[in-house]
Amino acid sequence: MTVIHVQDLQKHYGEVKAVDGISFQVHQGEVFGFLGPNGAGKTTTIEILEGFHRQDRGEVSVLGLDPQADRYELQERIGIMLQETELYQDLRVGELLRLFASYYRGAVDPKTLLEMIGLEAKERAFIRELSGGQRQRVVFILTLINDPDLLFLDEPTAGLDPQSRRAIWNWIDRGRQEGKTVFLTTHYIEEAERLCDRVAIIDHGHIIALDTPKSLMASANVENRIEFTTEGSLNTDKLQSMPLITNVVEHGRGAYTLFAQEAEPALKSLIALSEENGFRIRGLHVEGASLEDVFIQLTGRRIRA
Repeated sequence: MTVIHVQDLQKHYGEVKAVDGISFQVHQGEVFGFLGPNGAGKTTTIEILEGFHRQDRGEVSVLGLDPQADRYELQERIGIMLQETELYQDLRVGELLRLFASYYRGAVDPKTLLEMIGLEAKERAFIRELSGGQRQRVVFILTLINDPDLLFLDEPTAGLDPQSRRAIWNWIDRGRQEGKTVFLTTHYIEEAERLCDRVAIIDHGHIIALDTPKSLMASANVENRIEFTTEGSLNTDKLQSMPLITNVVEHGRGAYTLFAQEAEPALKSLIALSEENGFRIRGLHVEGASLEDVFIQLTGRRIRA
């Protein structure tokens, strides 16, 4: 089932083409990453999908609804987490959640969400008493309070401690299994690799890549690096002759880096060679292409640029 359908979307601000004819679809149960440098068109696109801005041209459908004509119906079925959200500092956590729950038909029990996100012990704490990570988790709970079919998460784990980040990641994994759809923007490249089923990269108002993280990384012109040590020196010609190995670097006695087109077949060849020649591989480390490599190749900038 298609949850978001975008066809030839355009939005201009004077002479500036913020979004210039992009098309994509997001499917039910998918975590869809939307990545791009600042000023690339991410925010404009998302705000059109959420119903806050009207496109100049193109077709947009979210949950089968027109974000403009059906805005109020759409708001009942989506959850939105912004980068920065102000909370009522003098309310207790439970009071705030019950207040927001009262705005929706069929809201989720706040206690259930507190337990799910690991904040049940803070139900009676005032918002002002919470740490930054705990406040961010409360904001995330508010995004879930109406049991949305689709979540728009804008930098949901920015600045969070590892425990808070893990709590949000765990919910996203659980939500996907339950058929929830997530539209995610993040500057944490490892987060996109870990969570997203597919990723779109937007730059200068155009989508310049759209595929699974694995396929995007496979397409990057970046060789895999296999580092290891042994007790003694090896015949580098034998290492160089292994399939898919493009270069071998010896760093002093018994320390090597292999450059390979594909990591897995090269590792199998290395293990086979060690068994045939009786040497033990130690300190094995493999570093392959990342989404960051893809991003830099396509945009010429790091993701935080």
